[in-house]
Amino acid sequence: MGALKQLVRFGWQQALSCVFPVVIFASLALTQLIPLPWLPRYDWLLLICLIMQLWMLKSGLETKDELKVITVFHFIGLALEWFKVHMGSWSYPEDAYTKIFNVPLYSGFMYASVASYLCQAWRRLRVELIRWPSAPIVIPLTTAIYLNFFTHHYWFDVRWILSILVIVVFWRAAVSYEVGGVRYRMPLALSFVLIGFFIWIAENIATYFGAWEYPNQSDTWRLVHFGKAHSWLLLVIVSFLIVATLKRVKGRSNAREHSNVNRML
Repeated sequence: MGALKQLVRFGWQQALSCVFPVVIFASLALTQLIPLPWLPRYDWLLLICLIMQLWMLKSGLETKDELKVITVFHFIGLALEWFKVHMGSWSYPEDAYTKIFNVPLYSGFMYASVASYLCQAWRRLRVELIRWPSAPIVIPLTTAIYLNFFTHHYWFDVRWILSILVIVVFWRAAVSYEVGGVRYRMPLALSFVLIGFFIWIAENIATYFGAWEYPNQSDTWRLVHFGKAHSWLLLVIVSFLIVATLKRVKGRSNAREHSNVNRML
């Protein structure tokens, strides 16, 4: 019974952390089933995302520091979207006033929602990193993973090499998190796999509701190839490493400020 209660607590904290992604999925379903007046569908989605972002900040669900992280991911995602759509990897077939280079601006919020989940789960579960590699290792690896999404169209696709490097670099790393006052530990690589898998499931839901369209879905919806789960796994790694690095920088800054205050006292 105790284990079941902890599982329910963990699920509730996860659900609270997923507020932004849930709103996006609900909006995708709503705008597909019930056409809204005055604006194209993609424009309504952007407006809903902006209102949701403002509400989360004003209500305290998100902090200003978390908003900064999420904004970074919005632009990282848009840059990837512009390139991938240009290369024909997927498309946004509907019209919109807020499309730039054939990509609706709301799409950046889908990446931002991943960062929102990571930031909120980090705070709610009091996540701590164990045996975290040094920045001179983490930052180049993160950069290489992100750049490979672009360069593999012109050069070799080195995602499997990068995946092996991730396993080597983070083999001993783990995350510690708290549920109901009890701390648990999970290998970091396993957390990457789990988050990437669930995002792949979310991607299938999103494409079903017309968030975007792969070439093989132009006539009818089809299940997204499972190989995309590997791409999401790598993107999750990029997201997690950026959030973790920023959290550590913020933590050191807060520690210095606290030390300075203590010396003044």
